Amino acid sequence: MTKFSEKFMKHTIELSIKSVGNSGGPFGCVIVKNNKIISEGHNQVTSTNDPTAHGEIVAIRNACKVLKTFNLKGTELYTSCEPCPMCLSAIYWSHIDMIFYGNTRQDASDIGFDDNFIYEEFNKEYKSRKIPIIQKMEKEAMKAFTMWDNKTDKIEY
Repeated sequence: MTKFSEKFMKHTIELSIKSVGNSGGPFGCVIVKNNKIISEGHNQVTSTNDPTAHGEIVAIRNACKVLKTFNLKGTELYTSCEPCPMCLSAIYWSHIDMIFYGNTRQDASDIGFDDNFIYEEFNKEYKSRKIPIIQKMEKEAMKAFTMWDNKTDKIEY
């Protein structure tokens, strides 16, 4: 198991504090490989008008650029707050080995960043969700999947 580093968590917390001072949300993140920070990120949702620009997502994008890969196996992620569902999904997709976090999602909810409704939506049937989700043109859409499945030179992820 990877050993926790107070130094990296302190840096993450400093990023979250700086983000608040620069009109961002109170979230920071670093990604570490071989006991060295390879990327960092802080919340940039409002400064970039990008709802996906959470600290973890920004750090993942930066790490992928630095390492020139979409697979971050062998890295750890330090974040100032328990990742939201979007960030947690991105962490899994990028194959990060370990997550260390500071604040809980309940702490975030207490100051207005409530993502519990998203967790609740996952457990609902499609017809009961807040945003309708309706499947159409499955046969036509399946063409790309069939092409991918038959592709012999694909880069799997």
